[in-house]
Amino acid sequence: MICSGVPELDETGTRRHVFVGDVQGCWRELEGLLEAVDFEAAHDALVSVGDVVNRGPDSAETLRLLRSIGARLVLGNHDLHLLRVAEGGRRPRSSDTFGDVLDAEDREELLTWLAAQPFARMEAGCLVVHAGLHPKWEDPIAELAGLDPLEPHPATDFATRVRFCTAKGKRPKGDVPPPKKPFRPWYEFRESTKPTVVFGHWAARGLVVEKGLRGLDTGCVWGGRLTAWIAEEDRLVHVDARRAYQSVGD
Repeated sequence: MICSGVPELDETGTRRHVFVGDVQGCWRELEGLLEAVDFEAAHDALVSVGDVVNRGPDSAETLRLLRSIGARLVLGNHDLHLLRVAEGGRRPRSSDTFGDVLDAEDREELLTWLAAQPFARMEAGCLVVHAGLHPKWEDPIAELAGLDPLEPHPATDFATRVRFCTAKGKRPKGDVPPPKKPFRPWYEFRESTKPTVVFGHWAARGLVVEKGLRGLDTGCVWGGRLTAWIAEEDRLVHVDARRAYQSVGD
């Protein structure tokens, strides 16, 4: 994936795929990251690993920005939580910070756009998912295709929440402290390093750069950094959080 010079446009008119970790309403940091990578909406694609809302200060502005530049994203657990609260199927938590979306004049446009996003997608030859993949899924895209974000489902729960699991896909009751064997990080059960999987959801683990893996949740909302990976250049770019918006990591 590494190339020299300026990448040429592909058949879709895309020059670069800029993958970004969990934004969680950190709109200003997202703006800064786009500036840092010299993002051009006409030719670059922003690909989000999900959890674009909640816990940070500006969920509505984050959605507006992503929608305006035609970002390509997968749904994360916080995105699902917002959609289900908005639909009335779930109660909000005291820690939720997406009230600006629920109260926005363009609420329906933002929510409709968010709800239309998939749980997994292929971009630049990479498989994008928020949290991880079940060890038994031979075709993750097919496993997750067509599932309703408003309806709980074991597959979508796994894809948006897994960190540790067993070889059969059983998850522990909790991730803190790290569970003992047979539980291991989900990606250790992959039989192949192809395609490269780009994911988020794991701020405590932080940046993961391994063969066949790019983990991009670097805890911006916790006072860490917002991270982008430019696939065609195999280059990482970081922007520091302006402050810690939450005091305890997830």
